[in-house]
Amino acid sequence: METLQVDLKERSYPIKFGAGNLKYLGEAMAALQPIQQVKRVFVITNERVGSLYGDIVLESLKQAGFEPFYYQLPDGEEYKSLESADKLYTAAIENGLDRQSAVVALGGGVAGDLAGFVAATYLRGVFLIQVPTTLLAQVDSSVGGKVAVNHPLGKNMIGSFYQPQLVFIDVRVLNTLDLREVRAGLAEAIKYGVIRDGDLFSYLEEHLEQILALEQDALSYVIQKSCAIKAAIVAEDERENGVRILLNFGHTIGHALEALTSYRIYRHGEAVAVGMVAAAQIAVGRGLLKEEDKNRLEKLLKRAGLPTTVTIPAVEIINILPRDKKARRGKPHFVLPLALGEVDLFEDVEKDEILAAIS
Repeated sequence: METLQVDLKERSYPIKFGAGNLKYLGEAMAALQPIQQVKRVFVITNERVGSLYGDIVLESLKQAGFEPFYYQLPDGEEYKSLESADKLYTAAIENGLDRQSAVVALGGGVAGDLAGFVAATYLRGVFLIQVPTTLLAQVDSSVGGKVAVNHPLGKNMIGSFYQPQLVFIDVRVLNTLDLREVRAGLAEAIKYGVIRDGDLFSYLEEHLEQILALEQDALSYVIQKSCAIKAAIVAEDERENGVRILLNFGHTIGHALEALTSYRIYRHGEAVAVGMVAAAQIAVGRGLLKEEDKNRLEKLLKRAGLPTTVTIPAVEIINILPRDKKARRGKPHFVLPLALGEVDLFEDVEKDEILAAIS
C-alpha cells in the first residue's frame, strides 16, 4: 500500500491506497495510535456494498481484535437523511457503542457522509474510518472531513467538519461498480483538473478509455492525484474559509439540480457536470475563459458519458440558488474557471448571466 498524509496537525491522518487490500483494513486500523484502545466498531454501509464486501470487512476487523457490528441501509441519495441518522443512533445505543468506539463508513459518498455525520454527533464524537467504494468517494468525498445529511430543501444543509482517523482505498473494489457510477465519479476528477492541475485534465483526455475500462494503473493515478490535490487544499483551509471553497466548482447549480429532483434523478457527479458547463459558460460570457477551453471541458464530459445540458426550466434553478450553503444574503457565489487548471470565486454573478448560461 502507498500512503498520503493529510496534514492537519493534531487532526492529521493517512490515506492508504492499494489494490486488493480491503482484507487488511483491520490491520491498518489496529496500527493507528489514536484507536488502539478501540474494541467496538460500527460498520455502516448500504445493501449493495454490504452484499459484496461486508463479510470481508467484518472478518478483517475480527482478525485484528475488534468487535464489529453492522448496519445496512437501502442504497440511494434519498437515504442520506436525519431519519436514517436516527436509525443509526438507535443501533449504536442498542449495541453499546461508547466513546472508545469507532464508526467505519463502507460505501460511496452517501454512506461516507451519513456515517461521518453519525460519528461526529454520537456522544459528541467517536472515531471515524472512511472506506470509500465508489470512484467519486475515492477521489473526493472521503477526504477532507465534510460530513452531512440532506434536507428536502437543500443538499448537505445539516452537517459538520469532522476528520477521519484513516481513509482506506482499495481500487479493486471499483471492478464491481456500475458504469454510471464510474462516470459520475469521473466528474469530480475532471473538476480537480480544472481547478488546480491542467496536466491532470490532459491526462484524463488522453486516458479516458482506459479509465472507463477500469484499468488499474490509470485509475490509481487519477485517484492519487485527486486525493493529493484535495489533501493540499484541506491542509491549507480545513473549514472552507478560503481556498477550499474552490472545490465547489460546478456545485452551485449541481446542488440545485439534485434538490429540485429530490435526489432521485441525478447522480451527484452528473449534476456537477452540468454545473461545471454552466459555470464555464458564465466565465466565457465575462471574458474570463477562452471559448476553446470551455469546449474542451464540455467535450471531455460528453466523452465520459456525463450530461452537459438540463431540461429543468432555468427560472426554477435560479429560484433555489439562494438556499445554497455558499450563498450570502440570498446571493449565490460561483466558482468560475479562468483556464484549465485555475479558478476563482465570484460573488457578483447576476441572474441574467445565470439564465443565459443555463439557456
